[in-house]
Amino acid sequence: MRNVLIMVALFASACTSANTPTDFTKGASVNGWRGPLNNGSYPDTGLLNQWPAEGPQKIFEVEDAGKGYSSAQVVGDRIYLTGLNDQEDKEMLSCYKLDGTKVYSVEYGQHWRGSYPEVRTTATFSDGRLYVISGMGEIVCMNAEDGKIIWSVDGGSKYERKTGNWGTSECPLVYDDKVIYTPCGDQTTIVALNKFTGEEVWKSRALGNKSGYVSPILIEYKGKRQIIGSTAVTAFGVNPETGDMEWTFDDWGPKHYGNSSRWDNIAPNSALYRDGKIFFCHGYDINGFQLQLADDLKSVTCTWRTETLDTHHGGYVLVGDCIYGSNWINNNAGNWCCIDWNTGETKYETAWQGKGKGSIIAADGKLICYDERRGTVGLAKADPSKFEVTSEFRITKGSGPYWAHPTISNGVLYVRHAGAFYAYKIK
Repeated sequence: MRNVLIMVALFASACTSANTPTDFTKGASVNGWRGPLNNGSYPDTGLLNQWPAEGPQKIFEVEDAGKGYSSAQVVGDRIYLTGLNDQEDKEMLSCYKLDGTKVYSVEYGQHWRGSYPEVRTTATFSDGRLYVISGMGEIVCMNAEDGKIIWSVDGGSKYERKTGNWGTSECPLVYDDKVIYTPCGDQTTIVALNKFTGEEVWKSRALGNKSGYVSPILIEYKGKRQIIGSTAVTAFGVNPETGDMEWTFDDWGPKHYGNSSRWDNIAPNSALYRDGKIFFCHGYDINGFQLQLADDLKSVTCTWRTETLDTHHGGYVLVGDCIYGSNWINNNAGNWCCIDWNTGETKYETAWQGKGKGSIIAADGKLICYDERRGTVGLAKADPSKFEVTSEFRITKGSGPYWAHPTISNGVLYVRHAGAFYAYKIK
């Protein structure tokens, strides 16, 4: 039963390492899941090296965001955040000004009605429109100015989706004129809809798998583009123009890998990508691996595996030549880890004193960690020699686990816990 309490939620994204926008293809929205490159790293610089004892200066605090595990999307002078409505029977999107004043709220779809019904999807912004995917697999396009729904497609029903215990937990990838959804199942694995009309552009072949809780990313290598995603049991690469499935990978290896019953239902983390190399890892001792893309993007080979880093669902970041994130010891505990990007060598595995595992983002050579059980937000230098939290404070309002990934925009840190939503000045 402990495993049933698993992750869920999910969601469902500077001195940011050698990752630059050229690592990802042009045409993808820079206002998507986990930052402009969908990798948890943010371009902000000049951030505080230490926070006051009581925490950074609070800009606003609101408690009307609705229950959810999604992250804030900040575009210009507006903030967009999804959550349950007051009746907790529909998903809604709220728009705020930068001072926390609410501009509007609009209901857009059905929430997951099984285990952990809170909203997962973080909105993606593109060309004045917002795109979300409900817990039941509805893909919805809204006018960002007023929240008016432009189109909605019941992708869960249309594509006969297959999910695990926590429904659809996906944030939409939007690029060119397309919006991406991963229903999985026996009809297809991943589909592209026209972002202006909702009409189908292409759909890939079916792998017959259940969906994971993974938001796909768009990458570029050797002048070619590819969508990288994962089902519950299979990582894959898809041609973004045609939907052709160009490679799959399900060789989890000996001992901890290869037992699909351990892997099924618990794939929650988007890939990291740099220079033709792809990193995935998931919790429950499934652990992590790096893949090397072939020059023609038609196949992959496994370059190394790690048994140290098996991130539950808090994501991971690449800063310099190191991957940082927390691992899974049990559903309530985990250590914070640093892994060498080039070799898979463990640089450290360290407990955060009095805290556990959680989500992580990076900016300006710093790590911001969010303890999922106690709501502590911590600041640490991205240092491969040690994990040392130099400043911390707690989020005390809201209810349930602290599963939402923080966001940084223009020197402001945005943190949510269920319906409680905060903004802090960190520059």
